[in-house]
Amino acid sequence: MSARARRKAADASGVAGSPSPVRHANDEAQVCLRRAIDALVTLQHPQGWWKGELETNVTMDAEDLLLREFLGIRTPELTASSARWIRSRQREDGTWANFHGGPPELSTTVEAYVALRLAGDPVDSAHLRRAALFIQSSGGVERTRVFTRIWLALFDLWPWAELPVVPPELIFLPSFVPLNIYDFACWARQSVVALTVVSAHRPVHRLGFGIDELRSGLPAAAPAALGTWPGRFQALDRVLKVYQRHPVKFLRQAALGRAERWIVQHQEADGSWGGIQPPWVYSLIALRLQGYALEHPVMRAGIEGLDGFTIEDDAGRRIEACQSPVWDTALAVTALADGGLPPTDPVLRSAARYLLAEEISVRGDWSVRRPGLEPAGWAFEFANDNYPDIDDTAEVVLALGRADEPAAGAVERAVAWIEAMQCRDGGWGAFDVDNTQTLCRELPFCDFGELIDPPSADVTAHVVEMLARLGGSRDSVDRGVEWLLGAQEEDGSWFGRWGANHVYGTGAAVPGLVAAGLGMDHPAVGRAVAWLEGHQNPDGGWGEDLRSYRDDSQRGHGPSTASQTAWALLALLAAGERSGAAQRGVAFLVATQCEDGSWDEPWFTGTGFPGDFYINYHLYRLVFPVAALGRFVNGEPHG
Repeated sequence: MSARARRKAADASGVAGSPSPVRHANDEAQVCLRRAIDALVTLQHPQGWWKGELETNVTMDAEDLLLREFLGIRTPELTASSARWIRSRQREDGTWANFHGGPPELSTTVEAYVALRLAGDPVDSAHLRRAALFIQSSGGVERTRVFTRIWLALFDLWPWAELPVVPPELIFLPSFVPLNIYDFACWARQSVVALTVVSAHRPVHRLGFGIDELRSGLPAAAPAALGTWPGRFQALDRVLKVYQRHPVKFLRQAALGRAERWIVQHQEADGSWGGIQPPWVYSLIALRLQGYALEHPVMRAGIEGLDGFTIEDDAGRRIEACQSPVWDTALAVTALADGGLPPTDPVLRSAARYLLAEEISVRGDWSVRRPGLEPAGWAFEFANDNYPDIDDTAEVVLALGRADEPAAGAVERAVAWIEAMQCRDGGWGAFDVDNTQTLCRELPFCDFGELIDPPSADVTAHVVEMLARLGGSRDSVDRGVEWLLGAQEEDGSWFGRWGANHVYGTGAAVPGLVAAGLGMDHPAVGRAVAWLEGHQNPDGGWGEDLRSYRDDSQRGHGPSTASQTAWALLALLAAGERSGAAQRGVAFLVATQCEDGSWDEPWFTGTGFPGDFYINYHLYRLVFPVAALGRFVNGEPHG
């Protein structure tokens, strides 16, 4: 049955002479929508923006304490508050996870354990004994990821000699040579450059305690076969270890100097590096090792900037890995417009003014591969001019189209920039163009997180939708559509790079394809609708556990959440579906709305690194339901 036929059948399903179920659902959805709109509007900052908390895992807080210990700026009050938060996240079995309800995570548990020892928790305390038991039974510190062991090495808890070498001479590789720093995604690039400096210095700051209780005694993993890339890189690492002991002095000093200058040049206005935690802390450590005093303006800005990423309440002190005001504001504008706010509404206009003021006008790292391209676009954070984000830029342009505020050419500049950032295969990555050097993943120090930025379905779909609605190049749109059709999974879904997971990817792909002109009866749209309807939970909602990134059997399965239900609804509504599935999805949102107009959502539905690092965007539980309910009540946006 076609989408239109299913919709007609659903609309005709009411009994003659009685209130239509569709009309009743619409009435309830309107009430729910009004309450959600009120809740969202009250969260707007007087300067026009929105920003929800980005909740991650306790490695952020553990590493913040370790950073401050290394720099000599850790205070008892700060330590006590951070430790209280870390303890509050520990589960009954003594472990810490990387997401709500997730499996125990060895490296996260080790970092939390060391931070609590640093805070003064006794080694024989019950909660640390439980953690140590898990760590030992899981292979001990010997089986933690390399990045955790780098932190341990900083404090003489792991030997530097047993870590892969990351030579600062890497900075000299030109952009056309494999494994140059621009082969890494921007988030990894900034960390790698800083870590080359740390690796060269190999500092040791002793804590006054050891962690022998966390060692399992397991031998090192057997080396990979020399005929494989891991085996070849392990062999190269053995050569680099020899060089590390006897570097060419003038070359090493020149490399450290260039890396240092690169780091300083990439500091953002708020003191951060890339607006994200990992390169931020590594850059501060690297510059300190290069002799920068804590009072140096670069160091002072970096340390003070961390305060802006700190949240403290009764539960304790915690660090946001990143902040998302531009992204949140763009999503909020679109949602409120979908909900019925007119373009002239002051709420939308003030948000548009904020977004326009955040347009990027300087060349960042993307210009290495697009040297003649004029700067444009928007970043994710308050300050990240080096790395405008293609995904954010697409959503900002869509948002600006919903508010009556003169854009002064910003939209045209953004469209031109995005079209020029299209990859050779027709898709779009998040930050760079053709950042697809998979060899980076084989390096021995890169065992955590995605290292490259290839095109993804969710980013490509958002761009296609934006270009189709704003009248972008038909060639760019068609190539993007072709990429999306080729990326559809056999089961009808799409992989979600930046959100969990196939529900997110499918929730983005279907609206993008429909906006680009694919008919609602196109086979790709029909297969996507069938997949969504087949994965609806009995309670009417949708959910997908983050384990689906490692286990295909978990695709589309998990507790229902407001944000994921909204993503599914956005796809169904774009496909013209007013079927029972869509109505049940709306009913789930109506039934689970909280008194304050929002929804409870402890589950993490955002993705940093698939399989490794996840985010609970606290505003997702509100902006996406507003958008979905708005489109259910008011119809799809046009133009």
